Amino acid sequence: MIKILYFASLRDRLGISGEDFELSENSADIATLKAQLAQRGGKWAEIFAVDELVLAAVNQEMAQADATIDDGDEIGFFPPVTGG
Repeated sequence: MIKILYFASLRDRLGISGEDFELSENSADIATLKAQLAQRGGKWAEIFAVDELVLAAVNQEMAQADATIDDGDEIGFFPPVTGG
């Protein structure tokens, strides 16, 4: 089981700030997790579509799509940050 946290506009669009999620395998990666979330359809499919930019962190460290996720990890998803 992993803990997923949703931040900023993702939290607002999905209506939840986090959830516990059971991995379909003992180990996965960010891209696989995003694909599983997109399979929920609706807003999930929009937010986690392959061409959408959603940033991820594994255990509070920025992570790329191929970053490994293991049981017990904390995954954070958030929109790109812009500054001015």
